[in-house]
Amino acid sequence: MNTFSTSPVGAGFKVLALALALFGPAVQAAGLVPPQGYYAGIEKLKSGGSDFKCEAIPRPYTGKLQFRSKYEGSDKARATLNKASEQAFRDSTASITTLERGVSKQVMQYMRDGRPQQLDCTLEWLSSWASANALMSTDYNHTGKSMRKWALGSLSSAWLHLKFSNSQPLAAHQQQAELIEKWFGRLADQVVKDWSDLPLEKINNHSYWAAWSVMATAVATDRRDLFDWSLKEYRVAANQVDAQGFLPNELKRKQRALAYHNYALPPLAMIASFAQANGVDVRPENNGALKRLGERVLAGAKDPSPFKAKNGEKQDMDDLKIDSKYAWLEPWCSLYRCNSDVLGRKHDMQPFKSFRLGGDLTRVYDPQAEQKK
Repeated sequence: MNTFSTSPVGAGFKVLALALALFGPAVQAAGLVPPQGYYAGIEKLKSGGSDFKCEAIPRPYTGKLQFRSKYEGSDKARATLNKASEQAFRDSTASITTLERGVSKQVMQYMRDGRPQQLDCTLEWLSSWASANALMSTDYNHTGKSMRKWALGSLSSAWLHLKFSNSQPLAAHQQQAELIEKWFGRLADQVVKDWSDLPLEKINNHSYWAAWSVMATAVATDRRDLFDWSLKEYRVAANQVDAQGFLPNELKRKQRALAYHNYALPPLAMIASFAQANGVDVRPENNGALKRLGERVLAGAKDPSPFKAKNGEKQDMDDLKIDSKYAWLEPWCSLYRCNSDVLGRKHDMQPFKSFRLGGDLTRVYDPQAEQKK
């Protein structure tokens, strides 16, 4: 008599064996995952001639993270640009930004064309910085720690496309992947130290972007401790949103208050989307704070007068005229049922590409729209 097939325990083993055969590692270790769009494969493998050229690796930045602020000399509002210090900031951080933008572009090209040299280029760039333990200095100022978390968010979120793609581009590159992911983890640990335990009056969009960088890294490295920290910071942010959808610490930015409300939305919407992918629904936080904030900004883009009424300053609308600044609409409209007006505005601005959010968000959240254009 075959007791294995008839006993409940035996049946359970058979079910488990079948599940492992069908789903493999996913069943064995149900780790952290990104939203479904990150599983997309390479669009169309191209094997013909290519003009792709891997640029020289930007020199790994291993120095002090002490940079001048583009708002140097401004008052507490930090809203008046200092062009001389902005240029000094851009010059001193050029290699970091080149890495961020370059990796994002290379990954987007690879996910479109599947050329091995595109992937090799990304792996060479990131391995070089990981081997140098770049961006890890503990000698930093506010602008320096800001650069660290921006860079981590850019790199980890681009990496997610490679790590989770059904095309499995990293399968033959496990050693390099491990080196790179360990570096991401070290950076994330430092970002957590940099941005933890701030007084509430100091928690603003910078903390949200730090939380996004840690969320992207949590999923890239399957670390629940990082995931939990990001969610904790998200909840602090959500509870800062008032009943009218305003963020008090962004209202302090005078004429740039609306622009900074808009700038606060991408990391928060991405964190909420990633949380949902892992079974955590943060939408109810503070009575739907994220929805309220998004609606306040969308209304403000049409009529900024409520912001002036709130802080007494006529709003600078330059940033609100740039389509890519609304990249948060992709995850936001996956979390909420956007009305026809918002969907129309979103479709007019697509595709949304943001290197600080990992590249092409329309490909992740609304792939059908990209195929129609």
